[in-house]
Amino acid sequence: MKTILLVLVLFISCSFRVAAQTEHSIEENENFMRMANDLAKTAVNEGNYPFGAIVIKDGVVVGKGYNCTKSTHDATAHGEIMAIRDACKTLGTNWLEGCELYTNGEPCPMCFAACFFANIKHVYFGATKEDMTEWGVVDMRPYDLVCQPLDQREVKSEVVLREESGKIFEDWGKTNKKKQ
Repeated sequence: MKTILLVLVLFISCSFRVAAQTEHSIEENENFMRMANDLAKTAVNEGNYPFGAIVIKDGVVVGKGYNCTKSTHDATAHGEIMAIRDACKTLGTNWLEGCELYTNGEPCPMCFAACFFANIKHVYFGATKEDMTEWGVVDMRPYDLVCQPLDQREVKSEVVLREESGKIFEDWGKTNKKKQ
């Protein structure tokens, strides 16, 4: 019984410590968002779309990025993706546990998925996708597109060599554990 109680106390203690690391004051949140806004202005000044983002770990900026899709001719060079890439390089890992992302606009499905796969658990954003649609910045179709059946997608999607391709994933899954 004492062991269970000790484990419970340690767990609760660690939980509060983790919560304390990720909670910021209103002033800190606004300062981080202003950094993202400044990066978005840099993107515009360079002829790109108005998106900027930063990645924070323990209150310190570990990654910065802004949209540079036009200047780099790279459709994936969204502000959030660039900030995540920078943070991964800075921290020497693709697993950004304990990190948070600040971006001036709600992430698109690609950027949101990148946050998920990088293990970023908290995203702060300035404008919603509905705001940006109203202002003519965002097309809402990608938000719905990925949820449609294959035969109804705007981007034609079809399965080829499923078994052969699946075997690669199956073999990998047998020898690699999902990082937890």
